[in-house]
Amino acid sequence: MNMNKYIAEFLGTFMLALAVGLSLAGKFPVPTPVVAAVTLMVCVYTLGAICGTHINPAVTLGVLSIGKMSVKDAVGYWVAQFAGGAAAYGITGLLVTRAAVTAVDSGGVFGAEVLGTFMLAFGVASVVHGKAPGPAAGLTIGGSLLAGISYAATISNGVLNPAVALGIGSFSVVYLLAPLVGGFLAMQAYKFIAKD
Repeated sequence: MNMNKYIAEFLGTFMLALAVGLSLAGKFPVPTPVVAAVTLMVCVYTLGAICGTHINPAVTLGVLSIGKMSVKDAVGYWVAQFAGGAAAYGITGLLVTRAAVTAVDSGGVFGAEVLGTFMLAFGVASVVHGKAPGPAAGLTIGGSLLAGISYAATISNGVLNPAVALGIGSFSVVYLLAPLVGGFLAMQAYKFIAKD
């Protein structure tokens, strides 16, 4: 079994969750949404050829739902992603005093996380379907994350990723389920409109 893609998913999720955690602790000179978007963009360019750079359980669910990966790979990705988030949580605590990120489970937060994740996964879907130019994949996906966080942050923390929620100590029912719903809906919507 080729473990490289699972290791790449672990590393990518770890890097993203660590960057967000350190940024929330005030250790970066630019806003957290920009840190997250740039980190994701770099991961797409460095890891994309190995694993596709989901580094988000919601994206993996969406890709699975449109038949672009097997159930076995999806489960492997989910294990790797949550392990990456957990590792980032541990390392962040060793490096800095963690920022308190409160998880609030409410209908408004759920809707905001669905909307934000939809925007992120919609950009990912354009790359998966080959509709975004290949060299622009990182910009497309990183920009989609930045836009998605901007949409969601008006109401929620704009996490959009259950593994990152775990990595920053903000894991909850809403931060688990809402991104999964948003990722699924975005991939289905893009599949529908991208039909030739």
